[in-house]
Amino acid sequence: MDLTQVVGQNVQRLRTAAGISLADLASASGISKTTLHGIEQGQGNPTLSTLWALATALKTSLGELLEARASTVEVVRADDRRPQVEGDAVSARLLHRISLRGTVEVYDIAVAQSTQHSDAHLSGVEECLVLTHGHVTTGPAEAPIDLAEGDSIRFSAARPHLYRGHAAHNRAVLLMVHPES
Repeated sequence: MDLTQVVGQNVQRLRTAAGISLADLASASGISKTTLHGIEQGQGNPTLSTLWALATALKTSLGELLEARASTVEVVRADDRRPQVEGDAVSARLLHRISLRGTVEVYDIAVAQSTQHSDAHLSGVEECLVLTHGHVTTGPAEAPIDLAEGDSIRFSAARPHLYRGHAAHNRAVLLMVHPES
């Protein structure tokens, strides 16, 4: 994907997550609505000053506009080597890092031996699941991932996704990450 497409997707994503209309962002950044629309469509070739104006209006860094987003699905298997630290009584292994300005809801969930299809949540919502018991399939509906006990997954819940239990008893910790509104 070329830079103009990356910038366009990032501007649109950040504008939508902030709940700002195209007209309001155009006004706040001093850029015409037509030019802004072209940028979001990946058809413009914005100058550095235009990008700085957009970053300022969106209250973000220039790099956030320029850098392609990492994969929307990150899977960590139970036996993957990850950063780990040891204390007197606690051993901690880093599974995922989630940057946020918003709210995290933590759920203890059970997943039955059936399939639940979930509609897309609001833009910017992520789900992070750590499977503590059993075997489940979860993630984006178009490419769900099989997880075994101890595996974890993080994905954008702003698109359709699913949960399917395979064992008689499946349990997990689910973090719902909601951006600041």
